[in-house]
Amino acid sequence: MASAWLALAPLVALAVDRRAGEPPVRWHPVAWMGRALGSASPFVAPHEDDAAVPSAQRQFFAGAACWIAIAAVVTAIAAAVQALVVLWLPAWAAAPVLGLLLKPLLAWRMLRDEVRAVETALADSLDAGRARLGRLVSRDVARLSAAEVRESAIESLAENLNDSVVAPLFWFAAAGLPGAALYRFANTADAMWGYKGSRDARVWKWAGKWAARADDALSWLPARATAALILLLAAAPRAAWRALPAEARRTPSPNGGWPMGAMALALRIRLAKPGVYVLNGDGDSPVQRHTPLAIAVAGRAAAAAGLLAVLGAWLA
Repeated sequence: MASAWLALAPLVALAVDRRAGEPPVRWHPVAWMGRALGSASPFVAPHEDDAAVPSAQRQFFAGAACWIAIAAVVTAIAAAVQALVVLWLPAWAAAPVLGLLLKPLLAWRMLRDEVRAVETALADSLDAGRARLGRLVSRDVARLSAAEVRESAIESLAENLNDSVVAPLFWFAAAGLPGAALYRFANTADAMWGYKGSRDARVWKWAGKWAARADDALSWLPARATAALILLLAAAPRAAWRALPAEARRTPSPNGGWPMGAMALALRIRLAKPGVYVLNGDGDSPVQRHTPLAIAVAGRAAAAAGLLAVLGAWLA
């Protein structure tokens, strides 16, 4: 960053997020990324009913080439916008503008509100809790118990604390607005293309592999930083720090287990995805009071990530 003023952009972004939340979909850059990925999908992944299916190698390279092409456009636009802001405006004015541009690339308030809404719905009925959770996670919620609904919501809070807050701030500190935009594109591409099987009648096993691996690579450091912030700001004991690596390895994801495992250890609760993994299996089953505790810890971690991003951007 050119000056200490410009480095304040992450705090502006978090303040705007806290005050205003998400911009309308038609003005949301992540929605634009999603539309671009959706438009490219027919050229990347074969349809389940296609008579002639390209080889796995061709599917992989098609997905990789398309990802790289869209990522290049996203990064170039972000770099051009940042350059114009820095060139045309004095630093004291450029900082809030960059913060406004960074804001759509992170989403703490929406994540917090969605997790709160699951707990509120669960207080009404189990069916209401399941239905509200279905807006937050992709897993089948129809047979989840009340404790499992709560576990899923807290898991989503922890994992998305990285994806939606810490990682965009990390990459902004490292590479400015282009870095944050590239990360959000990679994360969106993984959500839309990074499937091991079929989705929307298209086969993604090979076509989406590049998108999945790119997101894994860009999330590697931020996920571990998120876990460290959770444990630190929850004042977790040393035993939790020592247990975290083993807990993180219990999930199929190379990154998601770190913030989820940290949250389970910090709150001394059990978090699980039925039939897939169990984190901190000796912990208590979460009850109503654990959701606001998890939100409070995540909120402190988000604020700390903002301050660290300011420091990182200033030193960059």
